Amino acid sequence: MTSSLITSSSSEAGAATDVRRPRRRGLRAPGSWLAALPLLAFVALAFGLPAVAMFNGALTVSGSYGLGNLDQSLHGAYRTALLGSLKLAAVTAAIGSVLGLLLAQAVVTSRGRALREAVLTASGVLANFGGVPLAFAFVATLGNAGVLTTRLGLGRHGWSLYSFWGLTLTYLYFLVPLMVLTVAPALDGLRPQWREAALNSGAGAWQYWRHVGIPVLLPTLLGGFVLLFGSAFAAYATAAAMVGSSVPLVTLQIADALSGNVLIGQENVALALSLDMVLVAALVMAVHLPLQRRSARWLA
Repeated sequence: MTSSLITSSSSEAGAATDVRRPRRRGLRAPGSWLAALPLLAFVALAFGLPAVAMFNGALTVSGSYGLGNLDQSLHGAYRTALLGSLKLAAVTAAIGSVLGLLLAQAVVTSRGRALREAVLTASGVLANFGGVPLAFAFVATLGNAGVLTTRLGLGRHGWSLYSFWGLTLTYLYFLVPLMVLTVAPALDGLRPQWREAALNSGAGAWQYWRHVGIPVLLPTLLGGFVLLFGSAFAAYATAAAMVGSSVPLVTLQIADALSGNVLIGQENVALALSLDMVLVAALVMAVHLPLQRRSARWLA
């Protein structure tokens, strides 16, 4: 009896000592961070030096520093191109978010596992399909002499691929799959018990989505919209190969200014336009990351 009391007392004392003793967390060996040096060096060379060069060129006006290039990038044709890119990104992101949500919901709720895997695999491929191959595919299909354009007589009804809505349709080809990949895990995270509890309480399907499903998915949906917006805003190769200068876009203006197609000596204005795009991208990421963390916390 006495030995058991002594043992219990010693264990309690040891536990108290462990409670009082602060635990050191997050301490690593002094040289453990050296393993990240190659990655840090690559980031500095691949992103740091171009960023410094862009800032320096954007703020350089006739050999001195000033805001003339930034002011010029927000007026005239440059302003029209910037607004055109923002409009195209907003429209394609909104349409792509709705279509991607509907397609992802149909796939997640389907009983066919093969269909689900096929759609998700195809979405992973199509979300990365863009540039000149995508432009060529749409020109061959829906261009002025495209297969569907000639067979369906779309030209007689005013259809033109080389317009704002033609470019919107082309962008949706890779934005909708990207939205499917973004929202499908969130739809999988909706617990069946929530729907059962809502139905047992007398709520209908619309009430369930209005009061439970949409509020839980809202951070993911907004994050997906922001992701699609950033992808469409920064896209260049598809628009350059398909529409050229018929649709004013900031990426095309940057290419023209760098190559001197319109005016000579506008390289620093192109860098100022690039800085405008970086600021928009930073704003997009500042909105996307908190929404992503909130969505992960809800669906964990």
